[in-house]
Amino acid sequence: SVKIYRWRQSRVLSVWPFLLFLCCLAHTVSGQIRYTIPEELKKGSLIGNVAQDLGLDVQRLRSGRARIVTRQSVQYTELKTDKGILVVNERIDREQLCGDVTPCSFSFEVILENPMELHRVTVEILDINDNAPVFRKDEIKFEISESATLGSRFLLPSAEDADVGSNGLQKYILTTNDIFGLKQHSSPDGRKYAEMILQKPLDRESEPRMSLKLIAVDGGTPHRSGTVNIDITVLDANDNPPIFNQTLYRATVSENALKSTYITTVNASDADSGSNGLVTYRFSNMREQLAEVFDLDEITGVITLTGQVDYEKDKKHEIMIEATDQGGLTDSSKVLIEIVDVNDNAPVINVMSFSSPVPEDSAPGTTVAIINVIDADSEQNGQIMCSTDSSLPFKIKSTLTNYYALVTDSAFDREVVPEYNITVRATDSGSPPLSSTTILRLRISDVNDNAPVFEKSSYVSHLPENNSPGISIFSVKARDHDWNQNARISYFLEETQINGSPTSSYVSINSETGAIHAVRSFDYEQIKQLQLVVKAQDGGSPPLSSNVSVKIMIQDQNDNPPQVLYPVQTGGSLVAEMVPRSADVGYLVTKVVAVDVDSGQNAWLSYKLQKATDRALFEVGLQNGEIRTIRQVTDKDAVKQRLTVIVEDNGQPSRSATVIVNVAVADSFPEVLSEFTDFPHDKEYNDNLTFYLVLALAVVSFLFITCLVVIISVKIYRWRQSRVLYHSSLPVIPYYPPRYSDTLGTGTLPHVYNYEVCRTTDSRRSDCKFGGAGSQNVLIMDPSSTGTMQRIIINMPSTGNQKWHFYCLSFYMCVLYDAFTSSCSYCSSLTFIFTAF
Repeated sequence: SVKIYRWRQSRVLSVWPFLLFLCCLAHTVSGQIRYTIPEELKKGSLIGNVAQDLGLDVQRLRSGRARIVTRQSVQYTELKTDKGILVVNERIDREQLCGDVTPCSFSFEVILENPMELHRVTVEILDINDNAPVFRKDEIKFEISESATLGSRFLLPSAEDADVGSNGLQKYILTTNDIFGLKQHSSPDGRKYAEMILQKPLDRESEPRMSLKLIAVDGGTPHRSGTVNIDITVLDANDNPPIFNQTLYRATVSENALKSTYITTVNASDADSGSNGLVTYRFSNMREQLAEVFDLDEITGVITLTGQVDYEKDKKHEIMIEATDQGGLTDSSKVLIEIVDVNDNAPVINVMSFSSPVPEDSAPGTTVAIINVIDADSEQNGQIMCSTDSSLPFKIKSTLTNYYALVTDSAFDREVVPEYNITVRATDSGSPPLSSTTILRLRISDVNDNAPVFEKSSYVSHLPENNSPGISIFSVKARDHDWNQNARISYFLEETQINGSPTSSYVSINSETGAIHAVRSFDYEQIKQLQLVVKAQDGGSPPLSSNVSVKIMIQDQNDNPPQVLYPVQTGGSLVAEMVPRSADVGYLVTKVVAVDVDSGQNAWLSYKLQKATDRALFEVGLQNGEIRTIRQVTDKDAVKQRLTVIVEDNGQPSRSATVIVNVAVADSFPEVLSEFTDFPHDKEYNDNLTFYLVLALAVVSFLFITCLVVIISVKIYRWRQSRVLYHSSLPVIPYYPPRYSDTLGTGTLPHVYNYEVCRTTDSRRSDCKFGGAGSQNVLIMDPSSTGTMQRIIINMPSTGNQKWHFYCLSFYMCVLYDAFTSSCSYCSSLTFIFTAF
């Protein structure tokens, strides 16, 4: 046995380079390799170097998680990925694996991933002579008539050898004798059987019994053999053997035929009469498997079906029939039963590899799954068409025989379809066709291909001023159609400048919720709106973002009271407005000017007279703050009138301010002076002021003496021009109060006001009254000048001897002025406006 095995190995090794070349060529062309090994190798024996034959390195086998996929119930081979070799995993018995089929082989697939590869490997099993020929019976008995003719044939039972080829049954040997010879035959399926041929007449009287041995020998090295004993009983003469009417009977039966189905009838006739002409039938040399499938009526010769036939296992059966008469004469015939294939097997779908999930940015043509479809039927019934739903973005491509690849046909969008239920349908071409389906659930993994989108294109919010720092103003919200981390949104403030300061110094934003908070308290009078840019950024890699404009409008609150601009109210000050007793009804005394730095209705001001010395004499305009007389002034009215005006805004709640207006009802300055000297003054003046007043009086006296000569000279000239000057008309020069500007462009609008100019019948002797703001002044008009006004302003002290010194100086200057101008009407028409320093 060892020598036979070594001889077989030498033959394999001699053709090994050629087989390797064929394997490499097959791999290059169709992705297949083929190995040939003898059966009964020990576990772990080397079959071949898969990595080398496929052109792969060992690292690729490891990273691709190479594995074997086989349809066999027993995995005969094992792939050593660390070495790239294929070894025997289980004992391989060729007879158990393939039976009589030759050549014997089995196939499996080697699958690699990332990227996906598929390679088919076929392993052919060579037979070794490990089985001897075996007869089913230990003894064969023949009853032969002595009258048997020379050349009569006696069919001998066949031996069965599980080996194939040269290791199978090769010949029969009959022990040496001079009566019977042996003739060997081969059936179309390759089986060998023998017949004994009568070479010399039998003589029952001389030799009634004979014992021979039939030896079956195979072709292995060394040879193996099997033996059966043949016992021959010589009977009395039976001159005619049975003869079949056909040497070959043909019949067909469908593989799905029911039991007791009629197949065919065999018939043999015997020319003898009586018991020697009675013929019986029996199967000859039938295998045990067929004995359970077919039945032969030994009298009628009818063959019926007693079991199940399967086209996929055996496409035809060849049965030997023997007819025997009562004299022991026999004849044989053959029955060939062909199995008709029926489409009784639906395709079987096996998912060899399936990748899920698949990224949504996978390119069209990406392999999702590899599917193996098998149909046990043959020809048309075994032709398979694999398909899937045409409405889905997938298609099926055929790769190797019975292998299909499910590939993508278009781009994915996980936000539209997050997963697919792919129905793969395999249909054969039988009539009617059979089909099977399997469902693959493919999930689409997310890719960061969508930027966050805000719910609004822009946001506008309102925030009352004087808010608490840290208060939540409002929230922005963005959505991202991606999933998981790619849809996790963070919010940021774009760093811009607001009034020269960074945005972060005004507001902050919660990066997770998008809530915007005030960092400081806002003042509407300083800032009216905030223009922000909020950025929403997802957590993808790389991240995507979008911006939105946010406008925060600061709402005004009534947090500022009105401010009185005129008359100016300062500590220790006194403002007096003069109203002549000849003033008519509606005479404009003065106007209270106030502003409110708030806006809107918070800056709408109204004026009311709160208190007055004589309420029946004055009124205040509700909207414009003008103080006018509401009746004719009489001599009974007090010279000194004190009015308290309240200014209110229209806010909720409203705020107000008050102003005190002193009005002098008089026609001349001395009258006013006598009344207003008693007004209280609170501010104390510097004691050195008296010195300055005396010094000023001395300087004026010196200037008077110096200018006296010049004035006398000028007087002569003026006398000549007096007639011209007498008829000349002096212009009226109005006096305007201070111009007050609006604060930050809000609140009350700016106004310019004109104040009263009082004139006598003679235009050259006009009494001009002016309102001062913030100082006590004496204004003296010189009508003799042509179109000009001379004004002397002297700050007037308010207390003690200094005030009287000031009065004396003023009166003295008035007398001097009238003396030079030859007029005394101006001292009586002077209007004094007294204000503290």
